[in-house]
Amino acid sequence: MSEKPVINCHTHIFTGDSVPPWLAKQFVPWPFYFLLPVTGLVRLCRAWFRGPHRWRHHSWHKKISRALYRCWILLRRNYIISILHTISGIVLTYHVLFFIWDWLGRWMSPEGWLAGKIGALRALLESWKLVVPIGNTWLQLLCLVVLLTMFPSGRNFLFFILRKSWKFLRSLPGEQTLRLLQRYMNLGRFSFHEKQSTILGRLIRQYEKGTQFIVLPMDMDYMGAGKAPVPYLEQLEELGKLKKKPELKDIIHPFVFADPRRMEKEPGYFRYHVVNGRIVLDDCILKTCLEEQAFAGIKIYPALGYFPFDARLLPLYKYAADNEIPVMTHCIKGTIFYRGKKQKAWDEHPVFKQAMGQGEYQPLLLPQKKAIDYTLNFTHPLNYLCLLHPGLLKELVDKDPVLHPVFGYDPATGAMTQNLEHLKICFGHFGGEDQWERFFEHDRENYAARLFTHPERGLEFLTDGDGAPAPGKPEQVWKGVDWYTIICSLMLQYEHVYADISYILHDGEAVFPLLKQTLQHPRLKTRVLYGTDFYVVRNHKSDKNLHALMLTGLSDAEFDLIARINPTDYLR
Repeated sequence: MSEKPVINCHTHIFTGDSVPPWLAKQFVPWPFYFLLPVTGLVRLCRAWFRGPHRWRHHSWHKKISRALYRCWILLRRNYIISILHTISGIVLTYHVLFFIWDWLGRWMSPEGWLAGKIGALRALLESWKLVVPIGNTWLQLLCLVVLLTMFPSGRNFLFFILRKSWKFLRSLPGEQTLRLLQRYMNLGRFSFHEKQSTILGRLIRQYEKGTQFIVLPMDMDYMGAGKAPVPYLEQLEELGKLKKKPELKDIIHPFVFADPRRMEKEPGYFRYHVVNGRIVLDDCILKTCLEEQAFAGIKIYPALGYFPFDARLLPLYKYAADNEIPVMTHCIKGTIFYRGKKQKAWDEHPVFKQAMGQGEYQPLLLPQKKAIDYTLNFTHPLNYLCLLHPGLLKELVDKDPVLHPVFGYDPATGAMTQNLEHLKICFGHFGGEDQWERFFEHDRENYAARLFTHPERGLEFLTDGDGAPAPGKPEQVWKGVDWYTIICSLMLQYEHVYADISYILHDGEAVFPLLKQTLQHPRLKTRVLYGTDFYVVRNHKSDKNLHALMLTGLSDAEFDLIARINPTDYLR
């Protein structure tokens, strides 16, 4: 076994207090998302764990549990009582259905063929004297609670009828909303803990002694979902204190978050000057973290509302590249994204062009309307070509005089002496498991086949098959190529590009075939990093489960490569 430690390259330990309240925005229609504040969830979970969660240890709770079990088993074993229980459930179900029908009917009329059927059923039951008039709202609510807690079949039937009859109810529990609720449950599991140190302890004890962790903070103050109860700078301060602890200083590798909007609005966050073509940090928060507190890298999350090549970030990238400081970026479709309105500047891509015919090119149109869709334009891995390719980077630098001295750019001659080809960057989540599946599905696409036909470079982004410039090529790649192919091609063409398998490894059956194939490539295998995305991935599997899956799904040499050797090179 290698002497190098196992390094989990993608973990989170921020508490629920660092999350803005209105994550349900864009998933749940206004004003219903106000009913799902993260802050309220955190308070409820803490109250639960400090109160009812501990009741099960008391003798009175054990006695009640025994009594309830005897009642339940009596219902199951006694034929007559079981029939009565079933009849009671049916009667209670249609009564509660009528209650809710009346409540919702005051605001909007039901839709579809079921509306008439329910009305006819009600009239029939009333004619048979099988409907008990209950006008008291509290009694109606009590019936609802009893149905939801004691009659699961009736509960499921009720939800089915209501979703079929009211359109707005059909929109609430969609696929993305369910993913959001899973994220809420994750926060609930860990929000009981008010300190990052406690969550870190829960992580460390799932691994063998000596395992190390890259810890990624989150700055969500500018995502348009409200302000978090605990400011990001306090989260950062606590991370700095953890790094100083003797027992943790060699165990955790915290990164510092970089959001261009904070860097602009808080000048004390990032200040610098240029000396002989190098970025020198002045006194600022980033200098404190990276040069004084031994923070190991920089985290960005473009889905929160910016392109990764934002001009405000470029000097920081230059500093990172010149000092071999790794950058971690988010690259997967997820539930954490910008919740505000689409800005005019986001209607077109700032760099890439699309062919309009007869040799005319215009900025690439980005027509997505919903936030969950247009924020993927920020996440798209092809954006990073604008950083790594000197020609595309020059286009960005040319537009902003502030950047000219940073990259040694002379607007008179067009010469640029500095670039970001040596930027060390990791694509967190490797594009997402959906993009891995898309790679397999694209068996008829020439671009996707380039990883096999041209394994030394993969897909060419700016030239045609003969090597001639192709200005319209980025449009084709942007729209038609899976992210796995794009990321792998960037790794082949640029020496310091990595990707981690965090989060996607929870679906081992789907991930392992392509992962093992990737690890057979002589160059790609040196750029893949092990990571789990603790604790975000917990709604699928625990970290110790994921770690065990890796140990059994990969050979010892493969695991050592992605969990020991490659992470050490990434952090070096």
